[in-house]
Amino acid sequence: MPHISKNALAWTSLGVSLVALSLKYAAWRVTGSIALYSDAIETIINVVAALAGLWALRVASLPPDENHTYGHYKAEYLSAVAEGVLVLMTALAIGREAWIDWQHPVLPHAPLSGIALNGSAGVLNLAWAIVLLQSGRARRSPTLIAAGQHVMSDVWTTVGLVAGFVLIPLTGQAWLDAALAALIAVNVLRVGWEMMRRSIAGLMDEAPDADTLADIRHVIASNATGAIEAHDLRARIVGAMAFVEFHLVVPGAMSVDAAHEICDRIEAALRAEIGQALIHIHVEPERKAKHEGIAVPPAPAPRAILPSS
Repeated sequence: MPHISKNALAWTSLGVSLVALSLKYAAWRVTGSIALYSDAIETIINVVAALAGLWALRVASLPPDENHTYGHYKAEYLSAVAEGVLVLMTALAIGREAWIDWQHPVLPHAPLSGIALNGSAGVLNLAWAIVLLQSGRARRSPTLIAAGQHVMSDVWTTVGLVAGFVLIPLTGQAWLDAALAALIAVNVLRVGWEMMRRSIAGLMDEAPDADTLADIRHVIASNATGAIEAHDLRARIVGAMAFVEFHLVVPGAMSVDAAHEICDRIEAALRAEIGQALIHIHVEPERKAKHEGIAVPPAPAPRAILPSS
């Protein structure tokens, strides 16, 4: 995939959301379906979320300053939490509309036209969700990942909605419209909760997953030749920036230059593995060893040079 800037992705998200909203609004207008109306309401949140994402990406890209010496990366989590709140509110609004329609069911008009319009919006959203998720994972961007997950949930909603909506003209059961709207509300509620949970975990500096921590330990052990051990490892990932700190135990007689060279080697290897990172290594003499944490394999013994015959 060609590299696309975050701002370009955010602006395109806004455009895609507006086109999808137009298609879904038209589907609701021609059918009068409460289920299609609920789907259109969810897409309005996509538009609002795209605007919030633009703000978050702009703030997160600002360099560190006197008041934010570690940068502004957490702005992306704030945007994702706000989007999660909006999604939860949307679920409640859709549930209310479904309940009202359940009490007074009405058969939709022109269901085939509604299916065609709503299905077109679903295809558009599917293509864009794939782009957002791939770009977000490549950049470790909570804003882009949250947006991609939200749009993908919209796609699954559309798939289920179109499949169920086909049954209404075939069976003549008007209550199916309200039932589909209720299912949309449940799905939106699930996605909103998951988005908020992940973003709050980021704001609370939750440790990376076990695989990422294992990779960090392996990189340290493989590149700390000359040291004795590393312990008290702590790591967190905030947006696109990783923060890693640990204590590195070296022989007491080792020079500052030699210890610094080991630290430089570890830092370069960590950045090559996990990307942009702020790394803090506290060097300690061997009497501070805890004999736990990350063991460093000893340097290989030099090969003996045999005398020539």
